[in-house]
Parts: sequence; structure tokens; C-alpha cells
Amino acid sequence: MARLLARVAPWLPLAKSAADPEGPWSFRVLGADDTRDLWSIVNTDPVANVFIAAHLEAMGSAAPSPAGGEIVGMFRHGVLRAACWAGVNLVPIGVTDETGAIFGDHLGRSGRSFSSIFGLSEGVMDLWSTLEDYGGEPFDVRPSQPLLVIDSEPLIDAAPDLRFTQSDELDLLLPACAAMFEEEVGYSPFIGSSEHYRRRVATLIGKRHSLVATGDDGEVVFKAELGTVSSQVAQIQGVWVNPDHRGKGLSAAYMAGVVVAARSLAPTVSLYVNSYNARAIAAYKRVGFEQQDTFATILF
Repeated sequence: MARLLARVAPWLPLAKSAADPEGPWSFRVLGADDTRDLWSIVNTDPVANVFIAAHLEAMGSAAPSPAGGEIVGMFRHGVLRAACWAGVNLVPIGVTDETGAIFGDHLGRSGRSFSSIFGLSEGVMDLWSTLEDYGGEPFDVRPSQPLLVIDSEPLIDAAPDLRFTQSDELDLLLPACAAMFEEEVGYSPFIGSSEHYRRRVATLIGKRHSLVATGDDGEVVFKAELGTVSSQVAQIQGVWVNPDHRGKGLSAAYMAGVVVAARSLAPTVSLYVNSYNARAIAAYKRVGFEQQDTFATILF
């Protein structure tokens, strides 16, 4: 409790008598004029910050997106010190143990709603230390997810049957994607309506960010997506092996193929994985992935 009080003291009544020698923090939604300063934070860690980097490259600006997502900046003396994407998800960058709890309180007071928080573990968990007082109860908190990276050719041969998913294979791939989603988060992506998830998968196929291997009977054996891609980093997501083909040692060779495909788009490839998934981590290390940092994810 004492540690938390020390971190969040700037807004507690019992601390108002002690002036902050560095001055107060301020917050606002970033605009086009903040783009260069936001890039300065992103470029301190292109792997961890690939989500924001991909957004900036696509939009060319830190201003709110047409779809409604925006980036909240945290300033001191007019200098941008940290930021957080605020849309369907919250994605903090540049957040430290000095700023996380203060930022979390600000986001909580804003009344924003979101379905997940993800990013470097320190930033996510410090943000959540105060944001949790305002939000709903999460159904899962994953504070330790190794962030793995490879920036060279894989150490093993790629599976020859892995390929980009074709545009007419959406209905083939969609059940595998839904099965992976349900295994990962505990509920179906089709609850309410299937259209949003269907469009998401179709977009990945259209961008050639979806990879698949099929068996002789046409069933999906393996699939993965390049969920977020910047000019520097391609982040793998949605890795799934058909349950009928698990335990056969197939995943490492397929992941080697994903790395080869991803490195045709960006020199560095990353992914984050649940710390308890020892079998997957072992397969990734066979391919050549090494842990660079630790992510955290909070799901609602």
C-alpha cells in the first residue's frame, strides 16, 4: 500500500501539501502536431511499440483515426513523456513505474470503455494498479507473457506446405480462427454478430498477412497471422495447430515458415506468448526466437 500511495500521491488529498518539484502532469488527446514527438517514444523500442508504429505509418499522423481510436498523451512541462492508444483496446507506450498509476487514474476518470489492455508488462500493470478502481472486473489478467524476437533466418527448415491464405478461402479459415480465439480468450468471437470478426479475418487475408497449411482432405492443419506490421517489425498472432495434429512436432517448422514470410515484410519478427505455454515457447526457441522483454494482457 505504501508503494502505491507514493506513486499515486500527486492526486491524493493527504499529499496536496507536498508540491511536486518537477511540476504537474497534464493530459490531452494527441493531434497531427504531436506526431514527431510520438515517434520519438515509439522508436525507443520498435518491437514493443509496433502497434503504435503501424498506426502512425498507416495514418501518417498521431491525430485520432476515422474509426474513432485516439492516442492520449501524458505531458510534463509541455514535453510528451508517455502515451496510450485508446480505442477498443488500451495500448500504453513509454509508461513506467513513475507514470503508470497516474496515467491509469486519468484514464479511469475519463470513463473510457475497452475490451483489453496490452503492452509491456511494467506499463500495463502499473496502469492497471489505479485504473482497476474505475473499470469492470477482468476475466483474465496475464502479467507475464514473454516477448520473443528473431531478426535472422530461422534455425530450422520451413515447412514446405505453408502458404499465404487465398482470397477465396475465408470460409475455410474462419472456423480455425474462431477455434483459436475461443481457446485463447475463453469465448466465441461470434457472440452477438459474426460480421466484425469475419471482416477482420478477410482483411488479414487481403493484406497477405494470413498463412495456412492444409491437409490432403482440405482441412486446416496450421494457421497464423501477421497481426501487426510496421516497416521494422512484423508481430505474429493467432498461432493455431489443429488438435488432430498436435503432438506431432509440426509447429516449429510451420513457425519457421511464418518467420520467412514475415521477414519479407519487415526485418524483425516478434510474438508474445503465455508464460505457462512451455511447449509453444520451446518450439519458438527451436526456430530461433529469443526473449527480449515481457508483455502483459488484461482481458474484459
